[in-house]
Amino acid sequence: MKYVIFLGDGMADEPQDALGGLTILEKAHTPNMDMIAREGACGLLSTVPDGLPPDSTVANLSVMGYDPRECLEGRGVLEAAAMGVEIGPDDHAMRMNLISVTEGMIRTHSGGNITTAEAAELVKALQEQLRYDGVEYHSGVSYRHVMKLTCPASKAIRCMPPHDHLDEPLEDHLPTAAAPEGEETAALLREIVLKSNDILENHPVNQARAKRGEQMANYCWPWSIGRRPKMKTFAELFGVSGGVISAVDLIRGIGVYAGMAAPTVEGATGLWNTNYENKADAALKVLEDHDLVYIHLEGPDEAGHEGSLELKLRAIEDLDRRLISRVMQGLVREPARFAVLPDHYTPIRIRTHVANPVPFAIMGTGIAPDSVQTYSEKSCASGALGQLAGDEFMRRFIG
Repeated sequence: MKYVIFLGDGMADEPQDALGGLTILEKAHTPNMDMIAREGACGLLSTVPDGLPPDSTVANLSVMGYDPRECLEGRGVLEAAAMGVEIGPDDHAMRMNLISVTEGMIRTHSGGNITTAEAAELVKALQEQLRYDGVEYHSGVSYRHVMKLTCPASKAIRCMPPHDHLDEPLEDHLPTAAAPEGEETAALLREIVLKSNDILENHPVNQARAKRGEQMANYCWPWSIGRRPKMKTFAELFGVSGGVISAVDLIRGIGVYAGMAAPTVEGATGLWNTNYENKADAALKVLEDHDLVYIHLEGPDEAGHEGSLELKLRAIEDLDRRLISRVMQGLVREPARFAVLPDHYTPIRIRTHVANPVPFAIMGTGIAPDSVQTYSEKSCASGALGQLAGDEFMRRFIG
């Protein structure tokens, strides 16, 4: 048996006035998602335990059957694992965004969707010009990078996710201490953020972006501090081998710590312009030697953060037409199960994550169909599988 999970990050949304009260999923042309719902069973999944933020780390760990309350250590350390950055038992790691700030306001969490090549030059400049003992900057994909702290540091700090505070003052969200032991770490991070501006804004990469009328990635922004997580492997938990396909180092890092295959995919961008076909082919390649593949698409989430109905609609339809169809056709002769779901909502109205239970559909060998005919937030709520939480989705999917 082969198992395939199609995860459209943040693709659930609210009804849109511009669409006559339909959600983007309801409006989108998604014949393959609809087939999974029509020929399978549906329900809702709570992916964010009470007391935790609706972060992609939390939500994807939940979908994959892990309890984030037990193994959550911040996304930085997960992304470091995917990048091959060794994090020792006494080290800390943080996600480091390159963000766009104008007139003191955080405009984008993504440096204006900066390219990986441009970002690599900016991170190199930080490495050379913003030096502190025990602080390292590691370049990742697009705006997503890692700060490694080998100096004494504390997790007792508050570092806000920049995508939660768009069009708000940068000064209001600089790192602060959550307890007295966090004061020194918070002060170091504030100094790094503020000093990064002069280096980044005057860099030739950003000067060229400004001349082209593009947003500058003119601040670095560390957040989500953590140490190495303690996790059982996916095979230990569920008795099947697996792999993850994603452009996002966060998801690939979860896969690394879960003992799963986590290949890099040429042309995978983490945006709506990703290479869907290469990701589909990489998933099929993983399934040659493994039982399960978790295919993560970041594009719908990024479109949600952009507040763009058109981009989100396009990302969802491309996921269905260019990836889901290709993978399902590649497994047409094998007994298999397929699932489709988001990890959380990212409504375009508010441009950030929401912890609503997400719609899911499961189709394939041994799954009895229910009455649901199309895949959407509303239709899946009436599915036979009801509302699940925690590892119930993965256990139900694998059976």
